[in-house]
Amino acid sequence: METNTKPKVITSFVNVSDDLQEQIKLAYPEGFLEHLIRFPFKGELTSALRFETEDKIYLLKMTKARAAEIIEEDDDYDDDGNLKDDVREGFEDKHGDDEDIVESMDED
Repeated sequence: METNTKPKVITSFVNVSDDLQEQIKLAYPEGFLEHLIRFPFKGELTSALRFETEDKIYLLKMTKARAAEIIEEDDDYDDDGNLKDDVREGFEDKHGDDEDIVESMDED
């Protein structure tokens, strides 16, 4: 059994850097809603979006309503909730070969 020794960071989407937000958008180009997980946090069940980098696992706390609201209010996404092609291409160019992150998110 493989143990994961990466530190977990529990925060909200707005509290991570713009670069990390862009990488998260690349990993979830069709929005966050269908990818939320639930876990116990401070005695309550909390929902979050899981995002893993080479050195950390991020648990980005958000409700289903907040996940939908983030995408709806974000100009990087179209009216259908999909990351716009030109935005995606710009993020891919900027972040280079971060496909290992995108692929790890596809395994969910």
